[in-house]
Amino acid sequence: MQHELYRAIGLPVLQNRTFANAEQAQASGSADIVLVQDSQNGLIFNQAFDASKLSYDVDYQSEQAHSVQFQQHLNDVEAILAHHFKGKSLIEVGCGKGYFLEMLRGLGYAITGIDPSYEGDNTEVIKAPFTRELGLAAEAIVLRHVLEHISDPVSFLAEIASANHGGQIYIEVPCFDWIVEHNAWFDVFYEHVNYFRLADLRAMFGTVHEAGHLFGGQYLYIVADLSTLRRTPAEAPSLLTLSEHFTASLDRAAQIIQTAPEQGSAIWGASSKGVIYSLFLQRAGVAVDRVVDINPVKQGRYLPLSGVRVSSPQEAMDALPEGANLFVMNSNYLEEIERMTGGRYVYHAVDSASFQ
Repeated sequence: MQHELYRAIGLPVLQNRTFANAEQAQASGSADIVLVQDSQNGLIFNQAFDASKLSYDVDYQSEQAHSVQFQQHLNDVEAILAHHFKGKSLIEVGCGKGYFLEMLRGLGYAITGIDPSYEGDNTEVIKAPFTRELGLAAEAIVLRHVLEHISDPVSFLAEIASANHGGQIYIEVPCFDWIVEHNAWFDVFYEHVNYFRLADLRAMFGTVHEAGHLFGGQYLYIVADLSTLRRTPAEAPSLLTLSEHFTASLDRAAQIIQTAPEQGSAIWGASSKGVIYSLFLQRAGVAVDRVVDINPVKQGRYLPLSGVRVSSPQEAMDALPEGANLFVMNSNYLEEIERMTGGRYVYHAVDSASFQ
């Protein structure tokens, strides 16, 4: 049995794909979200998801490592891996552009990567989706921000466990409890078919070595034995309901912009959160002047469906007047952004309790 939690219409199919011009961006694919929870295993997923709509290529850009704050997060992850996996052979399934993989290789890890969107020339990275036909096996698997993209996560883990003949696994995914607590509706994407709570992830395994939260609570992680994967939890899951104020921050932002449009405004963050937030503001008839990102690969390109152009921080600072409203999509970066912009703007952390 499933009960509905949240519904959103016409979201970008791939929110981290950028486009060469506004016309291509506005004509890009869209799809709906019907978020439900399974009462048997507690798992939360998009009932309307269709994996055939997704196709990852070099225009897909989700790299966050340009931020010092995110680099610190990767250091925190490496410390967990070192505790459990140091000296062991590793496979990173879904290694993206390879930043974290190269970081681990530089620290002496023996690691192979798998990802169809990989752009580099490292011969230790296979440009393909994971399948057992690849014939790869290692003592431990690293699975960072992959499981939320997989239609049947338990079956996917079972395939990895079978192909790898057991072993250990590190899993990292966004934390749905954080999304619920912070009313972060802009953290719900079509590309993410699954939304995990720590209790649900722990219930998937009989043996869990370590589990907890990272990145200011926005991510959760688990280190477990793959051979102890189980399809149904030992105990009945807890069922969720979302706050009636779940999308209140959209109205708050619209009100701020409409009250003083001459003041100027921008969204800081052209990754997933900023893509969704700017699109929904646009649909509410309220558009910001700029969407800003520090990733040079995104700058000058256009966001899906909204067709909004991405500015560099310097371009935005040259254009925005002092006192402009800056909507910061991730409060983890607030201090970094304030330092970068010299404190000259009015900063709104849209995921903070004070902004709800």
